[in-house]
Amino acid sequence: MPIVTTEDVLGGKPRLDGRRVSVLQVVELVLDHGDDPVDVADQLAISLAEVHEALAYYYDNVDEVETSRRRREELVEDLRGESRAPDAIER
Repeated sequence: MPIVTTEDVLGGKPRLDGRRVSVLQVVELVLDHGDDPVDVADQLAISLAEVHEALAYYYDNVDEVETSRRRREELVEDLRGESRAPDAIER
């Protein structure tokens, strides 16, 4: 399955065609967390080939995917700054 981008699915982020699994999601599990690709395939209900396809896309488009990751992290920080929720909840 090829990697596609569709504006109305996952905010236009690269994903596996026909699925709501982003390239970044696979990258974070395999490269950042060190999960085994076989386990990631099982966890996300995709084939091992699709895991490797997502990783290949990442390596071919590192700047694009990392820019997307930075934007997401900035958005999370902005939302935390605007949140009225306490930093920690005491029990």
